[in-house]
Amino acid sequence: MNRIERLRGSVPGKRHNARTVAALTGNPGCSRRAVLDAAGVDKVRLAERIGFPGRFGQSRFALARGNAFEAMLKADDCALLRATLGAYVGSYEDLGADEDDTLPARHTRTRALLRDGSEGLIDHPLLTLEVAGQTVFLEPDLIAHRTGSQLQVVEIKSFAIVDGQADGTAVSAAAVQAAVYVLALRRLLGDDAVSHEVVLVCPENFSLQPVAVVLDVRKQLSTLRRQLSRLASVADLVESLPATVSFDLALPASELIDALTAVEARYAPECLSACELSVYCRHESTGRTAVLGRPVRDALGGIETIGEVLALASGAASPTPGQEEAAALLRAARRLRDEALSRPGGP
Repeated sequence: MNRIERLRGSVPGKRHNARTVAALTGNPGCSRRAVLDAAGVDKVRLAERIGFPGRFGQSRFALARGNAFEAMLKADDCALLRATLGAYVGSYEDLGADEDDTLPARHTRTRALLRDGSEGLIDHPLLTLEVAGQTVFLEPDLIAHRTGSQLQVVEIKSFAIVDGQADGTAVSAAAVQAAVYVLALRRLLGDDAVSHEVVLVCPENFSLQPVAVVLDVRKQLSTLRRQLSRLASVADLVESLPATVSFDLALPASELIDALTAVEARYAPECLSACELSVYCRHESTGRTAVLGRPVRDALGGIETIGEVLALASGAASPTPGQEEAAALLRAARRLRDEALSRPGGP
């Protein structure tokens, strides 16, 4: 057992899926997340063990709506989906029909179909991707098989597109998840064989009538490659940790918190929607500029605490080398605020 595997102790490693791989791009500068994900630590159980459980998962209503929408699209050999996509003629094959199929067997059948070269749709395909030394099985909604000269990923989501617009956060998350599938396909077949444009199928307006839109995921692919490369090289970071650091869930909560403290985190409010440990990291960051968000933290030029910000703004503290510009801006902002408050009728 290597050092990375020893970090999680006797607990089996948690396997990644497309959602967890996509979430890796949410905070690429966080060493804590990189170490925990590379070691396969179950962050949900870890957060519960230390008393800071996260709030994750879709509502039962959203899950039911999503399942109903996908079932409707895929009924009768994807008849409605074919009509929505418009350009499709050719075969349809459901690789999930054989319930006794093992994951490796379904992956082998997927590879054979993908390399066949005929047009059509593959339902329940199975892809693989290497993540921090482990093979992750990924199941896209569908792969559009040979539209023109390239493969395209088809992603089905239940959030609505209303008057041509959709929730930006939901679209961004769908694009990153689709990029995971595109990367897995490119690792299998080569970059030229797979399009960077994915097809997103969602309900239109306030009905279940489907509409298809195209997303360009080149930016997401670039970010994903960088983060996966970082995870692959996390061994150097792990080796620098004290030998006593362990995330074995059998340990007392106090020892697990000590282990977390040994690995640097990079908390931002966006973590609350992307990382299972975010509630603990937010608590840990109380009084620090990180809780104000990345734009504020970056604008403050490395000033770590809110107390230090207030002291520099009031002139009670002198800036250290490198803080001069941020301190001047803070003093100017305080002066403008004081002037506004002193005016008659001011806020």
